[in-house]
Amino acid sequence: MHLINIGFGNLVSAERLISIVSPDSAPIKRLIQESRDRGMLIDATYGRKTASVLIMDSDHVVLSALSTEKMAPRLGLKVEDFTEEEG
Repeated sequence: MHLINIGFGNLVSAERLISIVSPDSAPIKRLIQESRDRGMLIDATYGRKTASVLIMDSDHVVLSALSTEKMAPRLGLKVEDFTEEEG
């Protein structure tokens, strides 16, 4: 089992992780609220601003204060591999 540090000593299983997304879009904000209403939201921000949203295969949604760019190396990915698309 490979665990990823998502900040403040909190760990999630890399095998259970589906996606890491930015919290800025309206659909993600709705996803967060719906998860909160269903009791499936895990807030690991320790009161700080949410910088990334982790979507797990268990239908849990995890909030982290670490950005997606800071989490990529923890997953063994290079930040240079990603380019921001603007539409």
